[in-house]
Amino acid sequence: MSAVLSTQGVSVRFGGVHALSDVDLQVQEGQLVGLIGPNGAGKTTYIDAITGFVPSTGRVELEGTDLTHMPPDERAHRGLTRTWQAAELFDDLTVRENLTVAARRASWRDTVRDIFRGASLRDERVDAALALLQLDEYAEVLPSELTQGQRKLVGVARALAAQPHVVCLDEPAAGLDTAESEELGRHLRTVVDGGTAMLLIDHDMGLVLSICDHVVVLEFGKVIAQGPPDAVTRDPNVIEAYLGGAGAEVADEVQAAAAEAGYGETGTEQP
Repeated sequence: MSAVLSTQGVSVRFGGVHALSDVDLQVQEGQLVGLIGPNGAGKTTYIDAITGFVPSTGRVELEGTDLTHMPPDERAHRGLTRTWQAAELFDDLTVRENLTVAARRASWRDTVRDIFRGASLRDERVDAALALLQLDEYAEVLPSELTQGQRKLVGVARALAAQPHVVCLDEPAAGLDTAESEELGRHLRTVVDGGTAMLLIDHDMGLVLSICDHVVVLEFGKVIAQGPPDAVTRDPNVIEAYLGGAGAEVADEVQAAAAEAGYGETGTEQP
């Protein structure tokens, strides 16, 4: 198994503050990697850095290509896409049109202009993303008519419409109830099992531990642990730094919840 995404020594400084310090991370083919840590650990900053939205040092490689000095749009065109914490959608466009804006290489302004001119924008990549996340029936619906969970799925589908090599997800379960979060997790696992690697940030530990193959833990911008979910939750550094004094108990509860949901230790759902 080879690395689709590989970063070496990624660091970000804001003035005198080191938001990230020498972060090495890999996402392998067909892998769902979770990136967790306390508030302020640098998780979103890491995604901002590797997708080109904040200045950083270090090296970012995608499929062996050095993206380090490329702007965000070029990194996206090369196959490194992301979602945002807020599901920012064009509320005046249908779900299909939202995905089309992301799928086309033309500027979003040109795409929106074509939409309002009535040009045909049928795109097989959009159809595939809608089908993969079971959003076909909502293709011609406006985002304002969707539930929060459905909007989050549209955000993921929009990232997939560009047919990326890796999708970085920034707290996709934020604001979702338990049932919506579990449904999201099933869809994300389906996407990864279909061949698209993912890097997932989320505070829903049950979600992360139940669907991820590998978990990386940040504290104060540094990697303090990584490995399979079950091993990471029992790592003494993680228990002390991330889960606190009741860490062992919390870890047991989270793993029990993951088992009850029907997931195995490697993040794959059991039959």
